[in-house]
Amino acid sequence: MPLKKGLDPIVLITTVLLIGIGIVMIYSSSAIIAMERYNDPYFFLKRQAIWVAMGSILMVLILRLDYRIIRKLTYPAIFITVVLLILLLIPQFSREIGGARRWLHLGPISFQPSELAKSTLILYIAHSLVKNGDKLQDFTFGYLPNLAILGLFFLLIFFQPDLGTALIILMVVFTLFFVAGVRFLYIFFSFLMIIPFLCVTVLGVTGVTYQKIRILAFLNPWDDPLGSGFQIIQSFLALGRGNILGLGIGEGKQKLFYLPEPHTDFIFSVIGEELGFVGTVSIIILFAILIWRGVRISIRSQDLFGTYLSLGITMMIGIQAIINMGVVVGLLPTKGIPLPFISLGGSSLIVSMISIGMLLNISENVV
Repeated sequence: MPLKKGLDPIVLITTVLLIGIGIVMIYSSSAIIAMERYNDPYFFLKRQAIWVAMGSILMVLILRLDYRIIRKLTYPAIFITVVLLILLLIPQFSREIGGARRWLHLGPISFQPSELAKSTLILYIAHSLVKNGDKLQDFTFGYLPNLAILGLFFLLIFFQPDLGTALIILMVVFTLFFVAGVRFLYIFFSFLMIIPFLCVTVLGVTGVTYQKIRILAFLNPWDDPLGSGFQIIQSFLALGRGNILGLGIGEGKQKLFYLPEPHTDFIFSVIGEELGFVGTVSIIILFAILIWRGVRISIRSQDLFGTYLSLGITMMIGIQAIINMGVVVGLLPTKGIPLPFISLGGSSLIVSMISIGMLLNISENVV
């Protein structure tokens, strides 16, 4: 076993900065809403602080394990995740919010299995690509088993419905296939198989769907400024008001019951209004640094499992951040994807921190 050289301090510092910014901005964006709903301006801040504490403990525990030991947990993790995703289909265990069943309720515990699914699927794919490395050119015995697991996860998440997360896992896993040397034709024809699902959902072939409404709002939000286009228009106003240096923390106006749920998926808009262009660019730079260091760890990993796992984790966080910020500035249709480490949300934050723990673990064993 190679000697440990010390974890990557830049990854750790960048993650802590993003979480710290998130805590400050969650309080700034949610205090008024929390006061109205719960008579406690610190309600969402306290919840996020608890999740940060839980995530920190789990991150340290993962960091203390050797990532090659974590690999042995691949099949139990996959089994548990599939069971949780199936439970979402049972009304007794889940709750429908906005036409989607994404939250699982087991007693006092409530979380999103799709967040866990992203990490466990990356763990499985990294393990499988190494285990079947000599068979990847063989469609039946090398590629098809991986495609079957990907397809199962895609369908279970797709029919919640959660199109954004389903597309993220496709992008991450197909990239890992490509990097591992899977034939491009296999990946290309697999993508073609997915197009009918996207057409039925996004274009609303079977009727008007909320995805179709979001697409239309993305193309021209001003067609329905008080309906489907309201949120993105309010986001534009928030970003525009921020100018170069912003209005100052706590001074934003769009969060005052104009921008819906400003402490979750659209928290980047509040950052733009209160911290301005400088603040938003700083967030982008932090994520760019995190992606750079993650790719660097992947390239320098001493084994292929570490290479695939660290690359998958880096892509998962990076793609999610790009999609969230792209939605907020109007470059992408609304997807309901949180901004990693910054948006309010226990499931996303804890899974992201566990993933960083694995990335730091791998960084201790690099060339």
